Parts: sequence; C-alpha cells; structure tokens
Amino acid sequence: MKSVKHCIHIFFILIITLVYTGPLTAQEKAYPKNGEGIILFLKRFNRTGQTYQKEFIKLNKGKFGKNNSLRMGVKYTLPPLKAKRKRTATASASSESPVSTPRRRNYQSLFGKSLASYQVTSSDLKGACFYLVSGHGGPDPGAIGKMGSHELHEDEYAYDIMLRLARNLLTRGAKVHIIIQDAKDGIRDQQFLNNSKRETCMGSPIPFNQVSRLEQRCAKINTLNRKDKETYKRAIFIHVDSRSKHQRTDVFFYHKPKDQASKRLAKTMKSTFSHKYNRHQPGRGFSGTVDDRNLYVLRHTVPTSVFVELGNLQNRYDQQRFILSNNRQALANWLCEGFITDYNYYKKTKK
Repeated sequence: MKSVKHCIHIFFILIITLVYTGPLTAQEKAYPKNGEGIILFLKRFNRTGQTYQKEFIKLNKGKFGKNNSLRMGVKYTLPPLKAKRKRTATASASSESPVSTPRRRNYQSLFGKSLASYQVTSSDLKGACFYLVSGHGGPDPGAIGKMGSHELHEDEYAYDIMLRLARNLLTRGAKVHIIIQDAKDGIRDQQFLNNSKRETCMGSPIPFNQVSRLEQRCAKINTLNRKDKETYKRAIFIHVDSRSKHQRTDVFFYHKPKDQASKRLAKTMKSTFSHKYNRHQPGRGFSGTVDDRNLYVLRHTVPTSVFVELGNLQNRYDQQRFILSNNRQALANWLCEGFITDYNYYKKTKK
C-alpha cells in the first residue's frame, strides 16, 4: 500500500513540474505595433540593450524589411529573458565584469517614457557642453515633403534626430542643453511622424516671426553659455533642406565665416560622414560639402557652432534617410562621433 501511495506521490510531482516549467522554457512570440522599430518593440517586452537586439535579429533572420525594419502582421520570436544577476558584498573582485568607467543611471523625460532612462557608459565627452537646436518648430513646420498621402514635416524629423543625438552625447558624459523641446513626442520609431505645433524654446512659445524666432534661440544659448563653466562648448543647428524633388543631396555643413573652430568642426563632421559612407556603402561616394555661410544663428551664437542640412526632403531617395528610424539613428550616431573627434582634437591642442 505504501509503495502505491509513493508512486502516486511521485506521479503528481512530475505533473506539477511539467506544468510549471513548460511555459518558462517556451519561446515567446509577438506582433509589432504600427511604427515600432526593433528597439521599442524589444523595450515593450523588457528586453533592452544590444545583446537582446543581436539575438533578436539572429532568431528572426529573413523576417525583416529593409534595414532590419519590422513588418506588420509578422510574428517575431523574442529572445529568452535573462535573469538579472545580483552582486553581493562578498563577491570576489575576479567574479565581477571589469568596467573601465563608472556607470550611473540618469533620466530625461524629453526622450519619451521608454527611453527616458539612460546610463553614462563612457567619459568620451566628459567636460564638454552642447547646445542642440532642431530647426523651425512651433508655428513653423519648415520644409514639407510628400510621400504618398503622407506629409513629412522638417521640424518633426529634425527634432527626432536631435533627441537621438542628445541621448548619445549624454551617455558619453557630456552636458547637453536641448533648446527646442516637445513635452509629448519623445524619440519615435514611426516612419511617418505626426505633426504638431507644441514645440517650445525651453518652455517659451516660439514666435511666428522668423527673425524673432531665431533671436529667441540664440539668446537662450548665449544665456546658458554665460553660466556654463565648461571650456569646450559647441552648438548645432539641425535642418532638412527642400530642393527640387529630382535633386538628391548628401549631408552638408555650414560654418561661421572666418571662424577657424567652426570651420574645423564642420570639416570634422564631413570627414566622419564620408568615412561612414565609404564603410557602409562602398562605391557610392559621399558628395557632402562644407561652406561658410553668413546665417543669423551662426553670427549671433557665442559658442562655436555648426549648421547641418541632412538632405532633401522632397527627393524620394533622401526621404528614406528620414522615414526609417534606423537611418535617423545612424545620422545621430555619426554626428556624435564627429563631436567626439573634434573634442579630442581640442583637448590635444590645449595640453
């Protein structure tokens, strides 16, 4: 009798074990929401970081659109969720992964709820200060391109790229002032960004008059500049050009006339982009240019500044540079690398 009870007991233990361990080992699958890219899709399921992204791409090979974009109606396999390891006070030094620089968590609500938290992962730009301005905004959408039934507004795409650049700079230890702000939008992965007139100049309404608008943002930068103690300060004005729809253009840069630091920054940016194009699109070539231009914002901004035109919003080939979130992120990454190169040169010459 005891042996029968013992067998029944073991049988129930096996059943319970199978019931509770089965779901944990099953691979999760899910459909993307409209406009989601890989980063936001994985963020929704608490899978952040490049490790998850690489594993996700490997698991779903052949299911992606151009530039690893997500396709609507396709069910994607999620990487297994990794348990977070807790370090104990008694852990030996050899058991901890080496970290060359301290990591600290920060928060910027302008990046949007899912990306507001960020970590400072390097000191590449420690001691540098940046003033970031996306073109137009508020009552002025800037250039307006057409793609099918959708309108592409310059201020929305310039703003998204500017936020991505700001986040890149912050994670590398820089101080960053986001001059043009939208409290709602955040960093977005959608192809077609909704248009609004909510943008402000750090909380102040943006004037409709062009000169007043430019004067406002320059005054804000110069006020902050007087308070900032950093010796390396750089401002960037990010725009999207509007030309004939048949004219394809590469990214081009303007610097302040007769300003060597501004000219060097613009040339460094162009060199960075040229190198990236040669690496990622060999044989294509890069035709971006550097010129001096007597623009109001370059003349009236005290910190060394550069004015960037990211492409032609009317051209169907250039439009891919803006509507794909991966391309917007690449633009931000390359601008950040240009700043790092310029900052390293600055530190070397000041020794």
